[in-house]
Amino acid sequence: MLTAAARQPDTLFVGVDANAAAMADSSRRAWRGRTALPNALFAVAAEERPPAELHGLAGSLTVNFPWGSLLRGLVGDEDAVLAGVARLMAPGAEGVVLLSVVPRDGMPPVPARGSLGLAYERHGLELVEMRPATTEEVAESGSSWAKRLRAGRDRPVTLLRLRAA
Repeated sequence: MLTAAARQPDTLFVGVDANAAAMADSSRRAWRGRTALPNALFAVAAEERPPAELHGLAGSLTVNFPWGSLLRGLVGDEDAVLAGVARLMAPGAEGVVLLSVVPRDGMPPVPARGSLGLAYERHGLELVEMRPATTEEVAESGSSWAKRLRAGRDRPVTLLRLRAA
């Protein structure tokens, strides 16, 4: 998010994470030397209960390599989480999700497009595209987590594109 905020200073970026320590670390990194990124804000919140102030605010949504309940929600296993994600998005907003699931993660594989699309539809989201991500798309995410996972090299990565109704 910070890389994107630095590249697009006229766009507001809001990071949402239930982990307060992660948000504090990102907030500190938003201050590069003495130069702040005033367009980068952080909210500590659970995915299933985003702050009301953020409902319908996102013109676009990006989720890179979720884990825990956010991952379970984005693969259609936790309706409350997927509903929370949908609440963040403005009508017509588009989202991009990069996720990676392997058996040792203790989760079932990413569902087929048809069943995942139905889960999204229940929350007013359209699953526009679902396919393997390219190594370039993984690299462009700038995700340090992707690097640690060796995503796209040692782990498969699925790209989801979605749109809010």
